Amino acid sequence: MRRIFLLPVILLIAACGTLLSTQLDSLYGPPDPTRFDVPLKPAADASYLQTIQPILNQRCVVCHACYDAPCQLKTTSWDGLARGANKTTVYDASRLLAADPSRLYIDAQKPSEWRQRAFFPVMNEHMSTPEANRAVGLIHRMLMLKKQHPWPAEADQHSKLDISADRANMCPTDFEMAAYERKEPLAGMPFGLPGLSPEEHRKVTTWLEQGAPYEGQPAVPAAVTAKVRLWEKFLNGDTLKEQLFARYAYEHLFLAHLYFGDGISNDKLRNYFKLVRSTTPPGQPVNIIATARPVDDPQTSRVYYRLVEERETIVAKTHMPYRLDAKRMARWRQLFFAAPYDVNKLPGYSEETAANPFATFAQLPVGARYRFMLDEAEFTIMGFIKGPVCRGQVALNVIQDQFWVTFLAPSDNYDKDVDALLQQSSELARLPTGNRTTGILAPWLAYGKLENEYLKARSELLAKVIKKPADVNLNLIWDGDGNNDNAALTVFRHFDNASVVKGFVGDTPKTAWVIGYPLLERIHYLLVANYDVYGNVGHQLASRLYMDYLRSEGESTFLMLLPKAQRNAVRDSWYRGDSQSVREQVYGGPATTLNVDSGIRYASNDPKKELLELMRKRLAPVIATNLDWRKQTPASLQAPLQKLAASKGLALQWLPETAVLVVEAPDGKARSYSIMRNTAHASVSHLLGESKALVPEEDTLTLTPGIGFSYPNAFYRVSATDLPAMVTALQGLRSERDYAAFTQRWAVRRDNKDFWAFSDTLHQRYFTEQALEAGILDYNRLELR
Repeated sequence: MRRIFLLPVILLIAACGTLLSTQLDSLYGPPDPTRFDVPLKPAADASYLQTIQPILNQRCVVCHACYDAPCQLKTTSWDGLARGANKTTVYDASRLLAADPSRLYIDAQKPSEWRQRAFFPVMNEHMSTPEANRAVGLIHRMLMLKKQHPWPAEADQHSKLDISADRANMCPTDFEMAAYERKEPLAGMPFGLPGLSPEEHRKVTTWLEQGAPYEGQPAVPAAVTAKVRLWEKFLNGDTLKEQLFARYAYEHLFLAHLYFGDGISNDKLRNYFKLVRSTTPPGQPVNIIATARPVDDPQTSRVYYRLVEERETIVAKTHMPYRLDAKRMARWRQLFFAAPYDVNKLPGYSEETAANPFATFAQLPVGARYRFMLDEAEFTIMGFIKGPVCRGQVALNVIQDQFWVTFLAPSDNYDKDVDALLQQSSELARLPTGNRTTGILAPWLAYGKLENEYLKARSELLAKVIKKPADVNLNLIWDGDGNNDNAALTVFRHFDNASVVKGFVGDTPKTAWVIGYPLLERIHYLLVANYDVYGNVGHQLASRLYMDYLRSEGESTFLMLLPKAQRNAVRDSWYRGDSQSVREQVYGGPATTLNVDSGIRYASNDPKKELLELMRKRLAPVIATNLDWRKQTPASLQAPLQKLAASKGLALQWLPETAVLVVEAPDGKARSYSIMRNTAHASVSHLLGESKALVPEEDTLTLTPGIGFSYPNAFYRVSATDLPAMVTALQGLRSERDYAAFTQRWAVRRDNKDFWAFSDTLHQRYFTEQALEAGILDYNRLELR
């Protein structure tokens, strides 16, 4: 009966949509999907890039960027606006089959092509008159809706608009917009934030009335073009060795924002490039090979690796800068071309090949591959975090909220041993994500068995190399060769997103990972090169479940350095409430436990903490200290910030995961600090039911100077004289009501009339003080409490 009732309703809705669409056609003529295939040129005294894109960057890009842009509308470039919006969600954990990718600049090139892929226009594609451009264009109507219905001053009205990060997208088309305006009057743009200023509104409206003209990207400077030619020549040599190396480099750098570091550009004018695969060689126009993943079959006899300019606004959540210069080229030549080895045949692109990078690149020296990743280890780990896999609670509840990362020291003997292990066990180390569409549970169980077999083989190798306690010492930890600050990293999880920074940041963490080459490579291929955001539920779930094994592998190497008698106790403290089999998985099962005691001399009753401090001492010459707030803070602020940084326990459960604190000094100078709540867990071994594993009395807080994450949940602003009172109030939180009172006094909330002025100044300071890593922040997770 219900289906019989719904059918007329569906038909009625469809009929109404058709009627409204017909009315638009009668008023403004039929739509022309090709209207924006060739943009109008602006008047001589006008510029989209200088006038409109800066407004979009400040007001729209903060929500509309990357894969999680609401309705897939990207405001990071004119091409994103011309492409339009799509009702399909990219992050879909329920689809049974892999979806067709919809990547800007890759999967289609013209707006008319995007119309054939279910993207609808957000700018008027009917006749081009000022009236039509206002009345039909969704951007203008969304801005007008905000102007007519600004954020209500009454707090009890805020609940009428759902601003949660997991809210359902509302994606009205042009003929659906009238109903949207009636149903959601508070949902104008910018969504859940104050509207544009009158001058901003005037500029954008004038531009839309003129037909959204665009002058095109400026020419790349000649000096930069010369660098592009140089690097494309280097990456497209004809020998098999050069081709195999280039493939390896591409599969590790395809997410990078590459820039040239030879003094030819400054931070404000830096040109960023993406490394892509093309069917055309250097010197010819790039023809991108649009596969879903970098490991997929290019279906061409020869792949060329080309550099294309990044045309979108740089956003913090995907910004991964990577320097190319003469030193880098010399380093790669030394690693991959100076060593005497042969490449006799290029590997293919089967699903089995995608699942097994060790077999794919077996002809490249293991030591060279490890050094390639170690040299920029922060970038390597950043791929796990800023790539598309790390979005959402389920994707990230596999890791602790704060932990330190170090690496096994490479050496000639290490290279030979690891090479032998991989030759023997490469099939055991293959990954469950070779296919974009996979089963759900069976592959995970099968690969769990393979992982245990791999760990058994690894332990047997370790037993041959580590025969006595003296072999287990701090020299096993890479010291950055005395000059590389990538040797010590800190990873933070912020519930449904994460960040990684150089240095040992914050208090001594609960856990730590020690990563060797096989583990580093496997995580990269699991979470970056092999991961497909458009893959089916089985593919995505396999990535998350298999990461449990890889996390345990990193932890077990750290445990190996502890006294043998203490290892199980430390392990069990990480997996409280879990079964014996789950706890033993840290070692890959009881049969793979290393029986050799540690040769490190411990003097305290807390060997884990002592080991972490010994690591800090060993790496002191290279540990980055720029995120030590004590070194970046004047004496007058030291005491209250020290009290803030020492906050822990139940009061912190009322704080958001991330917050930016701006302290304003009497001289008018402001300083930004990042506040990160480290949410304590009894265990992170469970896919679901995370709330049951929380231990709020063990929560801690990390304070760093500057901005250390991409998704702020809150902004706090305080004068230097009021800072002690704010810290006291924070540590006295006992309820949600207390936090609401706290935000009323100290927060710059979504409904603050000065929100955009605060945001603009914050971003300006961010780009000035952290020029290389800065990008537009994402406001989709800003709270209103």
